[in-house]
Amino acid sequence: MNNVIKNEILAPVGNMDAFYAALTAGCDAVYLAGKMFGARAFSKNFTNEELVYIINYAHLYGVRVYVTCNILIYESEVEKFLEFVEFLHKNNVDALIMQDIGMIDLVHKTFPNLELHGSTQMHIHNLDGAKMAEKLGLKRIVLARETPIEVIKEIKENTNIDLEIFVHGALCASFSGMCLFASSIGPRSGNRGTCSGCCRLPYDVLDKNGNILNTGKYPLSMKDLKTIDYLNELIDLGITSFKIEGRMKSASYVYITTKIYKETRDNYLKNKEIKINKDDIKKLNTIFNRTYTKGFLFHDKDVTNDNFPNHQGIKIGEVIDYKNNHITIKLLDDISIHDGLRITNENYEYGFLVNEFYINKKQVYEAKKNDIISLKVNKNIKVGSNVLKTSSYKIEEEIKDIINKKERKIPISFDFKAIKNVKIELTIRDNIHKITLYGNVPEISKNKEITKEAINNKLMKVKNTIYEIKEININLDNNLFFPISELNHLKQDIIEKLNKKRINSYKKNFIKQEYYINLKNYPEDNLYSILTNNKENISNKYSIIYSEVLDNSIIKIPKVMNNYNNYLTDKEYLTGEIGSLNKLNNVITDYSFNVTNSYSVAYLHSLGVKRVTLSLEIPDKEIKNLINNYHDRYHKHPNLELITKTKKEVMVLKYNFDKYKNACYLRDRFGNDYKIVKKGNVLYLYDYKETKREKEDDHYFKLGINVLREEYYE
Repeated sequence: MNNVIKNEILAPVGNMDAFYAALTAGCDAVYLAGKMFGARAFSKNFTNEELVYIINYAHLYGVRVYVTCNILIYESEVEKFLEFVEFLHKNNVDALIMQDIGMIDLVHKTFPNLELHGSTQMHIHNLDGAKMAEKLGLKRIVLARETPIEVIKEIKENTNIDLEIFVHGALCASFSGMCLFASSIGPRSGNRGTCSGCCRLPYDVLDKNGNILNTGKYPLSMKDLKTIDYLNELIDLGITSFKIEGRMKSASYVYITTKIYKETRDNYLKNKEIKINKDDIKKLNTIFNRTYTKGFLFHDKDVTNDNFPNHQGIKIGEVIDYKNNHITIKLLDDISIHDGLRITNENYEYGFLVNEFYINKKQVYEAKKNDIISLKVNKNIKVGSNVLKTSSYKIEEEIKDIINKKERKIPISFDFKAIKNVKIELTIRDNIHKITLYGNVPEISKNKEITKEAINNKLMKVKNTIYEIKEININLDNNLFFPISELNHLKQDIIEKLNKKRINSYKKNFIKQEYYINLKNYPEDNLYSILTNNKENISNKYSIIYSEVLDNSIIKIPKVMNNYNNYLTDKEYLTGEIGSLNKLNNVITDYSFNVTNSYSVAYLHSLGVKRVTLSLEIPDKEIKNLINNYHDRYHKHPNLELITKTKKEVMVLKYNFDKYKNACYLRDRFGNDYKIVKKGNVLYLYDYKETKREKEDDHYFKLGINVLREEYYE
């Protein structure tokens, strides 16, 4: 029963209403988070008690539960993190979704029976990254949303790892795990679950002379991914799981999106055709959409909505008159009282809930396509403005009613037998399990004979359970009697046993082992390194030189790797992506490996990584904790590098601004200019300000850092 469903529909769950919505819509699995360690810290999320309830309740329905533990873990958090993981494992969670490479290694070695999935935050976007994930012990990986379908096919054909891909919902502008934008402007971090959504803010795109190139003010705001029309290609490819984004979205959104993808998948598997419910698509568009793209998955280049970063709803009309704070609208679609509207043109957008409106000066509560309505507004509105419906009271109430009814049912069959001189017998069957219980020997009585109709009526009544009757078979001798209450007790007991059996079929064999790793000792050094493409920046201060272009330097290779052929040499390389660990020798890992704890350092050293650069987001106090614990646990010294001065890469984008010719800078609302540099097919966005470590160099050398790096991007 707990085998993975091929082509699983995986639904997002941010609160209890969304959980019931996902179940009702027919999901195969849900993903969610506890109160800590999840990458959507601003979702409501769940207490430990709620997680236990959800796991058991989902398992009753044959639905798997994946808990996101996909933030970077600081050294001071490891003990609490491991306690949470053990709690989840003991309560039969189906898998954890994780980003932190050290925690993956620790959890895999400590709890070998716990299934682990690699988060999209791991930036796995090529075959070698997938192979490295297999070596790490991951059962499944969530591929980077930028991964095209031909690369996914290559990974599928050349690995045994399960593949999960996003099929619907919000997209990040940057490769996940590579974005430092939020932490560069404030205390929040996408790698720590507190992304501030910088990409949804307005920016000017400038050329080198400061001329503004963009008309739409949101050049980083991605459209929503929508692949429903191409689901057949993904099914035929053998993808394990189709993931819907949306842990911060409403229960209505979770319900309708899950329903659409589930029904479309089921129809294709049954009839080999893509058949999409257009009415449901209209409901989805009304509930939430930022306009759509088929994504980099299917080579769509039109991936941003420059004009608006928010929900667009559906167009239902146009303003045909405005006078004295009253507008007249010619409707293209229906409207009801309590619907949400947004009026937009090129200069503004104005949103509100409709409390009253009129047709021919008569107040009405509904209006239809082609009707002309009037209503009061609190803003000057331009004639010709578009009218969007951004919420529908009717749709919300309809979906809420469906969710509250909890109509998802498990089909069961009853076999009942009552024959002379033998105990009565009741058997229950679902699609996997079979249970039989026995009652008393029935009496022989011609006056009080029990009937098949009475038995059938009693067995049919399962309304207050998760089950529905598929079939009832009754084998009954004549002239027998037993109290109908006995059958009722048998039915209650056998349903309870089936419930337990369904839940227990997901029970894990809990094993906890001692963590072990084999490491070498590194000498303690006090060295300086520089990353630069300009020889003039180099002085005798620097013992180590990194560059993308300079001869006789350690070559920094791209963070997005489609081909390693140019790097298959004996040279040393500075790498920032996981596939390099599988493909290359003589590597030093860069800060984008997001190393924030001693377990990550140890794992990378165990693979032969010569030096590990710590995360740019790690606080000074956690550096001290990391090194002290490394010494205490392994009795060895690590070879660590720390960047003390840089204008960091705050984003790495596959979307490369081709529509903005000669783009050089991105200017934010405060006049800060972020440099845009295109390298190959990847765009890098550099911070406007220099980041420096707070303490003097000697402080970090005394802590145990071997190399301090300064970076100069031109």
